[in-house]
Amino acid sequence: MAQHAIIEVRDVSQRVRGGRLTLHGVSLTIGPGELVAIIGGSGTGKTTLLDTICGLASPAAGEVRWDGLRGGFGYVPQDDIIHLDLPLRRTLRYAARLRLPAAATADEVDGAVRDVLRVLGLADRGDVPVGSLSGGQRKRASIAVELLTRPGVFFLDEPTSGLDPARGAELMRVLRRLASEGTTVVLTTHNPLDAARCDKIAVLADGGYLAFFGPPAEACAYFTTDGIEGIYERLAGEGTPQWWGQRFVDSRILPARNGRPLAAPALGADGTDIHRVIGPVRQWALLTQRNVDILVRNRLTLAILIGSPIMVLLMFAVLFRPGAFDPAQPSPGTTVMILFWIAFGGFFFGLTYGLLQISTEFAVLRRERFAGLRAGPYVLAKAGVLLPLLVVVDAALLGVLRVLDRLPPHGDYGAIFLTLVLASASALGLGLLISAAVSQPAQATLALPMVCFPQVLFVGAILPVPVMAAVGRWISYAMSNRWAFEGLGHSLGVERLWAHGRSPLGPPLLASYGDTFSHAVAMDWAILGGFTVAFLAAACAVVVRKTRQQRMRGASPSRSGSRSR
Repeated sequence: MAQHAIIEVRDVSQRVRGGRLTLHGVSLTIGPGELVAIIGGSGTGKTTLLDTICGLASPAAGEVRWDGLRGGFGYVPQDDIIHLDLPLRRTLRYAARLRLPAAATADEVDGAVRDVLRVLGLADRGDVPVGSLSGGQRKRASIAVELLTRPGVFFLDEPTSGLDPARGAELMRVLRRLASEGTTVVLTTHNPLDAARCDKIAVLADGGYLAFFGPPAEACAYFTTDGIEGIYERLAGEGTPQWWGQRFVDSRILPARNGRPLAAPALGADGTDIHRVIGPVRQWALLTQRNVDILVRNRLTLAILIGSPIMVLLMFAVLFRPGAFDPAQPSPGTTVMILFWIAFGGFFFGLTYGLLQISTEFAVLRRERFAGLRAGPYVLAKAGVLLPLLVVVDAALLGVLRVLDRLPPHGDYGAIFLTLVLASASALGLGLLISAAVSQPAQATLALPMVCFPQVLFVGAILPVPVMAAVGRWISYAMSNRWAFEGLGHSLGVERLWAHGRSPLGPPLLASYGDTFSHAVAMDWAILGGFTVAFLAAACAVVVRKTRQQRMRGASPSRSGSRSR
């Protein structure tokens, strides 16, 4: 199934922030078709070594050489790297269309999906939603995503973690079968039974010292134990990590390196030819289709997206009295609040729609970025699905308030609607930016009040901008909601309403706002459009920054055949 590969790790050390070494001069050689486990106690650097071998982290010293790799590699972290709402077969089909070469036909895509389902024993689970699969089946589903491109090497971080012994054994049998077919498999594990099923084990002592590398049976003899679990006891109870590392170095002579690194085509981290993956427009269309599919199948999320604007609209209907815009008897204070809350409603809907879109699936995004996904199509696909929903919500908001006489019969409602849509679009961009920037969904939720409060205080509704302190006025320029509020006021003609109405509060109130509503609404549109573009571009930049380092590092071994530091 896969091309052979040989990986050589030579005197590799690794550091964490602060300069502390987490790996100390690790050297080992992984042959083609081998099943290799990295074992050791908690905090010994197992995942660090795995990430360094596969290129997700550059070594602080030493080198990792890849010889003869033609199939790229697959990486399966502990977290699920697939969406849980879609049926398994559909999930794999989307993944295949993103990862396979652009010239792949529909039959080839279906064939690749069919093959991995068969190889991993999931053929009868293709129509089951991923979230309904058992833990072991979800692990195999994550492996199936990587297997679509037939990689030469598989890296797995704690693949049996959280599985019962039967499911863990089942997964290890799958990995053994992949290795027997020529795929090199490297994994981390805490489970001695997993290690015993491998061809070789790399034993790490505290501090990232390599205490042994070789077949499990030889490891037991080397540590004079009856089983692999005894190795943990000896490492914890005897000698120092440095002593165990030096003892192993003294016990062997490193084999001479044969041959030269073989040059490979320009590959992404999973082996996909980066010049042959589908283009940005097709990526956007495919991701938009997948986002719609996921949204439709997640009924709770869909209900929240639809239900929350309805609740807000009902609150607006009972909060505002009819006739506030009546020219014969206007209510300036009510008018200001209606304008503000309509503008804030558009902002709030857009912000909350985007706030959890990226942070909840960052593990999926990171892996797809390795496979050649561009940041622009990904972010724009989110906007492409959510913005039409916001357009419908904004239209309903204005329509219901108008029917209930909370808005005047006069006014340019085309301009009003466009202002509100642009306010929602800019807030959606801001929500996507925050979602991309945070590390966890809970952090995005905590950011909600921090973002909303300034949009309330510095918009100019509670306190007009001309009478704000100088610092407040400058802050107000950065509030997208200010320009929506002013644009709505201009299109609804509040200056004429307040100046000619019979209310004694009209002229004084108008004077306090100065020229707030006098500039052309096109200027408000331009500013809101600028905010939208800036926020979306910033969201793309954050996605690139958070994935670029890993993606570049992951591609290098495939591209050059070696890595030196």
